[in-house]
Formats: sequence, C-alpha cells, structure tokens
Amino acid sequence: MKNGKTCFGVIIGTRAYFNSELARDVRRQLLKTMDELGYEYVILPEDATPTGSSSIETREDGLKVSKQFREHRDEIDGIVVSLPNFGFEIGIINAISDADLRVPVLVQACDDENDKVDLDSRRDAFCGKISVCNNLYQYGIPFTDTTLHTYSIYSPLLAQDLQKFAAICRVVNGLRHCRIGQIGTRPLGFNTCRASEKLLQHSGITVVPADLSEILFAAQKISDDDERFIKMCERLNHYAEVPENYREKLKLQAKFGVAVESWIEANDVQAVAIQCWDSLEQNYGCAACVTMSMLGDKLIPAACETDIAGAVSMYALTLASGKSSALLDWNNNFAEERNKCVCTHCGNFPKSFVQNNLKLGPLGVLGRTLGKINTFGAVYAKVTSGDFTFFRISTDDPKGCIKAYLGKGEITDDPYGMDGCIAVTKVDNLQQLMKYICKNGFEHHVAMCRTNVVDVLQEAIETYLGWNIYVHE
Repeated sequence: MKNGKTCFGVIIGTRAYFNSELARDVRRQLLKTMDELGYEYVILPEDATPTGSSSIETREDGLKVSKQFREHRDEIDGIVVSLPNFGFEIGIINAISDADLRVPVLVQACDDENDKVDLDSRRDAFCGKISVCNNLYQYGIPFTDTTLHTYSIYSPLLAQDLQKFAAICRVVNGLRHCRIGQIGTRPLGFNTCRASEKLLQHSGITVVPADLSEILFAAQKISDDDERFIKMCERLNHYAEVPENYREKLKLQAKFGVAVESWIEANDVQAVAIQCWDSLEQNYGCAACVTMSMLGDKLIPAACETDIAGAVSMYALTLASGKSSALLDWNNNFAEERNKCVCTHCGNFPKSFVQNNLKLGPLGVLGRTLGKINTFGAVYAKVTSGDFTFFRISTDDPKGCIKAYLGKGEITDDPYGMDGCIAVTKVDNLQQLMKYICKNGFEHHVAMCRTNVVDVLQEAIETYLGWNIYVHE
C-alpha cells in the first residue's frame, strides 16, 4: 500500500523495431486508468530506457525496473505487465524475477486493428503475451490473466481487470501476513472447530492467543467514568434496539466490548475467534454476540466458538469484497425445497451484512439453562434478500493441507420463525454441496458476504495460495 491505496509496480514491454509511439500511448492510458480508479503505481521515468516511454526490452532495462521495485518493496501490492506490442520477454522476466517481490502479477496485452498491420502500426502482442507467460511459467512465477487474451488499452475491460486484480492482491497479501486473534479456548462441545496453527502459519497466518480470563479481568477494571466505556454505551444504543428490561446489562456488555477492542488494537490482529459460550455467560454474565457483530461492522471479522479457520474464512471474504462478512451455521432444511436451507447463528451478524434493523436479546438455547439475564447480548435480525458468496477453509491435518470450498447463492425473503440472526438461502445443487461438505470433513460453520467474489477468491487461492479448493456450481 502507498498513501493508504493499492499500489502496482508497472512494466511496459516493447521491442525496438516496433513503433515507440504505441508504447507511449499505452503508458499514458494505463496510468490514466489507474489514476481514475484511485490506485498508486511505481514505474520508471519515461526517459529511463532507450526505447522511451519507460518501456523495457533488454536485461539491463529489466534490472533498472527490479532495482526500483525493490526500493518500493513495502509499497507494491502487485505487478501489472502491459504489452503494447510483442514485447521482449528477456527484459520483463528479469525485472520480475530479480525484484523477487512475491506478489501477484497481471499480464495484459493490446489488440491489433485489422486495418493497421503495416510495419508502423502492427503490435503482435497477441503472440508476445504467450511468450511472456511461458517465461513466467518457466521461472515458477504465478500470474493472473486478463478477461480476454488481448483488448484495446481503451477498453472498459481494463478497469474491470484492474479492480479484480486489486481485490486478488488484497486477499493474497492480506492472508499471507495476517494475525488472527484467539480469545479463549475451544468450547468442549466443539471438536469441529479444531484447527492447526502450524498449517495456517505455513501460509503466513499467525494465531495470537489470549486466555478469556485476561479479557474478563480487563473488563471488570473499566470504571464507569472511562471515556471508552461511555462511548461504547452510546455506540450500543445507536447500533441496536435495547429492550428496557435488559438495560441493566448494557454496562456489562459495553465493558466487555471495550476490553475486546482494546486487546485487538494492542495485538494488531485483523480478525478474531472468541470463546463465546458458555464460560463467558457463566463467569461474566453476558453473551459476546453484539460485540462480535460490531467488530464485523468495522471490517474486523469475529467468529464464534473459537473457530479460528472460520475467522480466516471471514477475513478472506472481507478482503475480497471490502465489505463485512458473517459466520453462519448451515442449520435447517427449508420444508422440502431441497435447494433452500436456513443459515443462522445465535446472533453475531454485522448490521451492514443484515441490512436491516437489529434488536438485542438473550441467547435462545443457553438462556434456557443459564437464565436469560445471564445470556443477554444476542442480536435478533432477519437478513434482507440478495446475492451472497459462501466460503470456508479447513486445516486437514491427516493430509497436511489447507482445503476450502466456495460458491454463490441467494438470500430469500422467506419468513422463518426462529430467534437469532436468520438467513433463508437458496443455492443451486445444494444437496450436492452438503454431500461434499460431509464427505470431506468440513465444519458446520460457513462464512458469507453480500456480494459475488467467487472469481476473486478462486484466483487468489488456486494461483497464489496453493490451497485445495472446490468451487460449487
């Protein structure tokens, strides 16, 4: 990132015997498009190479690029290669391999026009792109292709491909360097939420643990005149409807929220998995749901039942979409409509995910055994209709790998009389998906976001992260 924006290292490839004006035109339009989309970029000055327009040809040109890229290593999120013409593969491959940034690479090439194929106008980028990609393959450098093999630099496809590539970069770089908080141990009844820290660490994902007692003692030490506590009470009152008979519990809820948010900030974690039951309710006297919901609304995903892999799944969706994500149970059939099911959780969905009004109340199941007053803090809401992406990773210890499934569906307007956060969903070939989940040992939790990012996640995982993935259709 540079100045808080996605930053690309830009390479313009060329060959000396092609018209240099074509490369200059591509440079101008490519950078103009990046400016319009709000991206930063690192590129050689126009006069840095003999061919002009900062386009590169030789190994020496490529080494100039690699030196510049290394100087901006901490800023560059991905590399964009544009071919105005055939391009000389030697300069391009040396630039990328010598820089060794290990970031995603996008390869774009320009169309020829049928009436402009004389020696002054032809490009041959259609062929040159194959050569550049062949070199990347030889060097073991993964890369992303554009929507079409070639297109005009003035095509709207350029902006679409850059936006998709930026999302891919966010996912890849974000997951390779993320810190996932673990507050509390895994609840006894949730073997399904086991995860391998070592397999996650191999992909660059660090788990940062804290005992639940640390958070509870921190919450108990917060005074009623603490500015953080006062602001949290205000946030809670504006965030959801609080029934009058539970207002006495708002203080407890607010102090827990302050303690969790303070720990997250102090430990620089990007997502968190919390031991949400039943130690918290028994030993402190409230539920964690609304705290997790509010974190998610700030794009800090929070997973229930100390589901670390679930938190990673949520974070991947948030990186891909730039929107909040939620963790749900694949919970109930919907009568005999076999492509529909009810996805729910006690009540932790972010408000921006629900896209509806929220009301706070007690946990339904635990409220029966521990008392409603001790389980206050669940979010009650019906998720509005619309498209969604579902995603789940799991650490498969017997096979020594991270595996995932991915797909899309629709949240419907169907009513359903259950407390908590409710989403009635429709997924094509749902029964096939359920068989895959069961046969391959996935958890009952699934992460969702309210937009279609299937292509982004598939590319990030298959091309760059190397996890095993099933894409449901």
